[in-house]
Amino acid sequence: MIKKVRKAIIPAAGLGTRFLPATKAMPKEMLPIVDIPTVQYIIQEAIDSGIEEILIIDNQYKGVIKTHFSRDARLENKLLETKKTKEFELVKQIGEMAKITYIPQDNPKGLGHAISLGKEFVGDEPFAILLGDDVVVNRKKDGKPALKQLIDVFDTYQASVLGVQTVSDDDVSKYGIVKPLAKLDSRTVVISDFVEKPKKEEAPSNFAVLGRYILTPEIFDILDHQAPGKGGEIQLTDAIKTLMNSQKVYAYDFEGTRYDVGDKFGFVKATIDFALDREDLHDEVAKYIKSIKL
Repeated sequence: MIKKVRKAIIPAAGLGTRFLPATKAMPKEMLPIVDIPTVQYIIQEAIDSGIEEILIIDNQYKGVIKTHFSRDARLENKLLETKKTKEFELVKQIGEMAKITYIPQDNPKGLGHAISLGKEFVGDEPFAILLGDDVVVNRKKDGKPALKQLIDVFDTYQASVLGVQTVSDDDVSKYGIVKPLAKLDSRTVVISDFVEKPKKEEAPSNFAVLGRYILTPEIFDILDHQAPGKGGEIQLTDAIKTLMNSQKVYAYDFEGTRYDVGDKFGFVKATIDFALDREDLHDEVAKYIKSIKL
């Protein structure tokens, strides 16, 4: 029976140490790109890709995420009283934008452990994973979201798919790089292995794994028995390697501009580009950039 990808997991239990001191009290997922929290962009991508249910793996200090995606009668009533109908519709929409469940990961043991907490939520269905440090925008006219591109590949092959992008030879040492087994088309390959941050001359390809996955539910049984790997943590990549022993796993070189918003410079780039994308900010921001004397 052909199964559809309806559910997604967003891991959001990290400490956000690269953005201290801002993340001492504010979850990194709530840091805004202009005026929208990064996690909202991730959730919007999932919705636009056809996802119906979302699980956020958080911790006891990140209740503000749940607050943001819940209805707020006090705020909504105040906006209505002051006739701020545009703002009212905006916050009301955020509170209704997705069916979201929350599970805490109070003892962080790695990404693989975080994903394993979603076993009951996922059940026997294929599911998506969207990492919150990667915001992806496909600015092509009528361009598909990155996750939807992966879902389309899953629909064709009914097997796990990893989102990758082609990086330069000089950048392969920064990422996990997949080893292709067979090339199916210009963007899709069957893979046989990962190499974590290889030297340029040792990289098996230029396909870097970048924060988007479609996985079959068999991954959970593997995670349940997965021994700790690098850093003493349960690594998702180790579990996917094991999955390859019994199932094909594909990689898809998705279209879109990817921003590493877990990196300070990546966050600044995203803020500038997203501001330039907005009609209410483009002219002023472009004028200011041109006026800067370096």
